[in-house]
Amino acid sequence: MHAVSAALAGPVDHLKGRKGAFRIALIPPEVLRALNEGLLETVNLNEFMALELPQLARSVAGHIGLDAASERLLDTIAMLDAFKPMQRHTHIARALYDLTALHAERDAVAHRLATHPSDVARCWAAQWITLSGLPLPLQLEAVRRFAADPHFGVREIAWMAVRDPVIASLDEALALLQPWVVDADPNIRRFACELTRPRGVWCAQIEALKAEPWRALPLIEPLRADPGRYVQNSVANWLNDASKTQGEWVRKLCLRWIEESDTDATRYIAKRALRTLSRTP
Repeated sequence: MHAVSAALAGPVDHLKGRKGAFRIALIPPEVLRALNEGLLETVNLNEFMALELPQLARSVAGHIGLDAASERLLDTIAMLDAFKPMQRHTHIARALYDLTALHAERDAVAHRLATHPSDVARCWAAQWITLSGLPLPLQLEAVRRFAADPHFGVREIAWMAVRDPVIASLDEALALLQPWVVDADPNIRRFACELTRPRGVWCAQIEALKAEPWRALPLIEPLRADPGRYVQNSVANWLNDASKTQGEWVRKLCLRWIEESDTDATRYIAKRALRTLSRTP
């Protein structure tokens, strides 16, 4: 663990094994205070929605060596209410990115954000990849640490951060991601699949894969009997997306997979992949 993270983590160790409250009003004050000070990860959506972003942004800025009272950050905080919830995070990430670009030790600041104990802070770090302007291979290299993050929220932001450049250079992306689907880490395998879903959730659609999902076979074929349920669900969702435009192709693919790989994993993927088609008269 980075020294900053280790120093911040000590006072809240007793809170880390908690179960998240099922209503925002039931979040203990001690937990909410630690979340807003950037000392804890959120454990569910209620905690995420309860965050006081202005306080968290100032806390995190101070932790990573930026001026928490800078005009750039305070101006961003002042306008947050004008934006939708997820857009607020994008604006905070950009403000921190701009401040870091001017810092004498910007690489060290970036590392502190990427390894911060707050999952939300690490999400902001992942969003920096979108702002970097790096070529696609370097963006994928940079996002890998977030794709493998132990926190589910960071892993979701990771694939969203590089979705647009993947769409813009689809063939290159499909080739670059092939080693990811045979990686030992199930989070990495799932990332490559989720990133390229034809439709996805809360993201731009990939029109080329809606029309020709077979172009991504080199990515999804190696996952047809993946042992991880997290990966299995992603593959099934990928194919369910594709079934809405290329239903017959998905049906035939699932039949072939079961014939060639008659495993519990493959049968589970096929059943979930065909869920939309099975509801069609």
